[in-house]
Amino acid sequence: MKTLRIGIASYDRMKQRTMAIARGEHKPAKGEPTVWFTSIESFAKVLSGRNRELLATIAREKPDSLTELATLAGRNKSNLSRTLKTMSRYGLVELTEGQRGTLVPRVPYDQVRLDVALTPTSPSPA
Repeated sequence: MKTLRIGIASYDRMKQRTMAIARGEHKPAKGEPTVWFTSIESFAKVLSGRNRELLATIAREKPDSLTELATLAGRNKSNLSRTLKTMSRYGLVELTEGQRGTLVPRVPYDQVRLDVALTPTSPSPA
């Protein structure tokens, strides 16, 4: 089973972490989140029930194009394209070029694990 680890951190905290990695001051530990959201609300919006259903449809049906997926999911292709591009930025979907330049969606993970620090002393990015 392939799992995507996601963390929640403020924009400033994510920037500090990225800069520390670039300077060689921080090496991400095994199992540390690789994808970050700025809030639980933004995470919940991207992985809404409707979008999780869409991911399940992609994984199950393996559509060869966005047009085919739009038909399978009963969604408008332009809205679907926007949603998939957002999910692609977070690594939830991979969009590859198919025949005749079509975009082919794939789901690279079986599950998502969310890490949220509740106190300042909890492990945090950087």
